[in-house]
Amino acid sequence: MSLLSGRAHWLAFYEVFALLTRNRQLTWEMTRREIADRYAGQILGTFWAIGHPLALMGLYVFVFAWVFQVKMGGTADLPLDYTTYLLAGLIPWMAFQESMNKGTTVILGNANLVKQVVFPIEVLPVKTVIASLGTQVVATAVLVVYVLARYGGLPWTYLLLPVLMLFQAMAMIGVAYVLAAVSVYFRDLKDMVQVFCLAGMYVMPVFYQPDMVPAPFRILLYFNPFSYMAWCYQDACYFGRLEHPWAWPAFFVGSAAAFYGGYRVFRKLKICFGSVL
Repeated sequence: MSLLSGRAHWLAFYEVFALLTRNRQLTWEMTRREIADRYAGQILGTFWAIGHPLALMGLYVFVFAWVFQVKMGGTADLPLDYTTYLLAGLIPWMAFQESMNKGTTVILGNANLVKQVVFPIEVLPVKTVIASLGTQVVATAVLVVYVLARYGGLPWTYLLLPVLMLFQAMAMIGVAYVLAAVSVYFRDLKDMVQVFCLAGMYVMPVFYQPDMVPAPFRILLYFNPFSYMAWCYQDACYFGRLEHPWAWPAFFVGSAAAFYGGYRVFRKLKICFGSVL
C-alpha cells in the first residue's frame, strides 16, 4: 500500500512538472501580457513593475534605519548593516505576498478562459508567481549593487540565491494553487489574505532579530513557516554563512510539500469551477 501511495505522489509531481513544461510558452506569454496590461495607459508604464517595490523598499529602510535608527552590524556575529539585514528578508516576502494576493483573484478574473475545456487553467496561478519573481530578481539585483558598493565584495553565500529562489518558486506556486482554487468557492478569502499579508511581515524576523522578541512570544516566529524562508535569505545575503542551518532543510521540505499539496488541492477543486463561476 505504501509503495502504491509513494508512486502516486511521484506521479503527481511528474504530472504538474510535465504540464508546466508542455505549456511553458503559453505561461510565458500570459506572464508578459499580465505585466503589460497591468500598467497599460499609465505614463510611466511598466516602470512601475520595478518602481513600486523599490519605493516600498526605500520607505521601509527610511522608517526603520533612519527614523527609528535601528543599529546593527560591524561585528563578527552581525557582519553587515541593518539595511542589508532588512532587505534580505523583506524582498522575498514582498514577492510572496504579491503572488498570494494575485492568486486569490486569478481564476475569478479569467472566468472566460476557465470555462474553455481545452485551456490548461493550471498555468493561471503560475503566471502570477513568475511575474512576482521577476520583480524580486530586480530588487535582489539592487541589494547586490548596494552590498558591492558598501563593502566592495559579496559573501560566497550569494551563490545560493538561485537555489533559494527555485524552492521559493515551488512554495509560491503551491500556495497560489490553493488560494486560487479555494477563492472560487469562498470569495472572502481575498480580503483575509490581504490582512494576513499586512500583518504577516511583523511576525517574521525581518525588521528585528529573534532575540529582540520577548521570550513568551518568540515561539510565534518558529510557528510561522515564512520565518524559515527569511532566515535562509538572511544567511545568504547578510550573514555570509549558514547561521540558521536547521532553517534550510525546513524551507526546502516545506516548499516541496506546498508545491505538491497545492497542486493536489487545485486538481480536486477545479472540477466544479465552470459551474461555480
